[in-house]
Amino acid sequence: MNQARIIFHVDMNSFFASVEVAHNPKLKGKPLAIAGNPEERRGIIVTSTYEARAKGVKTTMPIWQAKKLCPNLLILPPNGERYRTASQAIFDILFSYTPLVQQVSIDEGYMDVTSYSKEIHPLQLAKEIQARIFDELRLPCSIGVAPNKFLAKMASDMKKPNGITVLRKRDIDSMLWQLPIEQMHGIGKRTVDTWKKHEIHTIGDLAKADKQKLVQKFGERGLQLWSRANGIDVRPVNPHAYKEFKSIGHSTTLRADTDNLAVIQATFDQLALRVNERLRKNNVYARGVQITIRYHDWKMVTKSHKVEHPIQSIEDLRKEARLLFDKGWNHERIRLLGISTYDLVDQQYAYKQLDLFTYKADIKKDQLNATIEKIRQRYGSDSLNIGWKKQKGEQE
Repeated sequence: MNQARIIFHVDMNSFFASVEVAHNPKLKGKPLAIAGNPEERRGIIVTSTYEARAKGVKTTMPIWQAKKLCPNLLILPPNGERYRTASQAIFDILFSYTPLVQQVSIDEGYMDVTSYSKEIHPLQLAKEIQARIFDELRLPCSIGVAPNKFLAKMASDMKKPNGITVLRKRDIDSMLWQLPIEQMHGIGKRTVDTWKKHEIHTIGDLAKADKQKLVQKFGERGLQLWSRANGIDVRPVNPHAYKEFKSIGHSTTLRADTDNLAVIQATFDQLALRVNERLRKNNVYARGVQITIRYHDWKMVTKSHKVEHPIQSIEDLRKEARLLFDKGWNHERIRLLGISTYDLVDQQYAYKQLDLFTYKADIKKDQLNATIEKIRQRYGSDSLNIGWKKQKGEQE
């Protein structure tokens, strides 16, 4: 008989803010927020300490509103390098216990400690890992302990900060099912209303729903979420999943060598649309863009750029590609064009230093992306193209 799995989900608490407190202990116990454009009132809160949250400060809240709720709120700009260094140290600790560690974002990951639990009780092991992360890095975390990844993830959210929660299958009706559907991992904020329209208000409602009707209404995703609501999740902890693919790109050889800007732009449109479709299908955003130009004489030029915020829309992808093309093209005839995206990050865990106007704009861009994809899926990949915005001085 196979031994039941023991999975940990390790989730750092207020990670960015906690890293800043660890770096400067004088900040301990004070309301602190990390925000994009901290010197501007319209900047957006990225994360905050629990002292700030107690005053009502929330993620994506504009700074002016946060300051109104918490006048003594301290605000710092994000320090990406500091956070990446801390993240590496955390995962070094996790990997010291087992090679079966799957990083899912900069501040959380899964561990399969099934074999390790023969030597030490899982709860004791969780306490040891939690204490070690705090003792060595001064960073708090919560750990969920369960027989699979979904339940471990749900468990880690139940006690914050510094919590350890065990969630067994036999306890899901009392610990999980009463939670509102919007608290279920895998249910997006934008789909909550759809679930509620079908009388699914809690995780328990989903667990008890008719499977066939769920498939009819929500497809295979409905069946998958039904299984998880019932405590079923067979996904393994995959150490390679976080970096299964490092880039997504597409290139094409032109029908004839050309320096015709209209042809080049149209080709770039098609490339950007295809790359964007693959990004969306893989549920990832990109933080880097590269374009490739091969000339008629086979000379090749590449230009790349890392962006401050993950690219979330076809509009942003095309804009970045266009800027790179303008830098790289020497106005000779082109034989091949390519667009590639790299430094990919899971959509669910992508974070962004937003200002209020960018946040609203991104919602509109995402709606546009979804509409474009639906049209192209229904009528074919060539059914809809987007025009380039003409730059100053360009000819028609």
